[in-house]
Amino acid sequence: MTGIVNSENLSNFAYSNDHLISGSPRGIVLAFSGLGDQSRYDSDPEQGRFYASRSLHFVIPYTNPWAWMNRQTLRFTDEIVSVLNARYGRDLPVASTGGSMGGLSAIVYTAYSEHSPIVCVANCPVCDLPYHYSERPDLPRTLYSAFGTEEGAMSEVLARFSPLHLVDKLPRIPYHLFHCAEDRAVLLSAHSAPFTKAMQQAGHEITLEIVPDRGHCDLTPDAWARCNQYILDSFAEK
Repeated sequence: MTGIVNSENLSNFAYSNDHLISGSPRGIVLAFSGLGDQSRYDSDPEQGRFYASRSLHFVIPYTNPWAWMNRQTLRFTDEIVSVLNARYGRDLPVASTGGSMGGLSAIVYTAYSEHSPIVCVANCPVCDLPYHYSERPDLPRTLYSAFGTEEGAMSEVLARFSPLHLVDKLPRIPYHLFHCAEDRAVLLSAHSAPFTKAMQQAGHEITLEIVPDRGHCDLTPDAWARCNQYILDSFAEK
């Protein structure tokens, strides 16, 4: 099923700061949500205003709270980006961002999207999805919900949507990871650290900043500023 999302009903399917932007935006910043997030925005979040002031279209797709960037989520996000491109009559450059499940989504989206993101910025991302399946007791039900219709054993299916297992398929763009040292929900040692090492060994451009004394996705203001700057810098080159 395609063609459900259009320019008139976009607010039913995603937050967008387009009403704050004068003229045509320079690009799109996709922000993928974490596990369980059911937010729908009736007012503009801080990041919406921040990126509008820099002529960037900030978009939060209203994905399934247990989406895990499965195939439906990929198609859904691509449809949103296609609607925006049609509105402005050109293919806008895309930044792929998010935290936790949204961090995994930001990375996996670069591998499968038809819109070729130019940069990926991820906060405490899940990077080893087969390992994560058994990392916490609340996770198997969500992953089964997201991938239960895929063909194959669960471990094989999860590997298809796992950043660590997609290193050879990921595009050659900059990747910037932030991970909090005291994260107990998504362990640094099991996710961002091995993923970064594998990416470096494969010749990818990637940075990993470890944020001390902070828990899951709880970046310091300085770290958030650097996240935003990585995104802005990628559009400055376009």
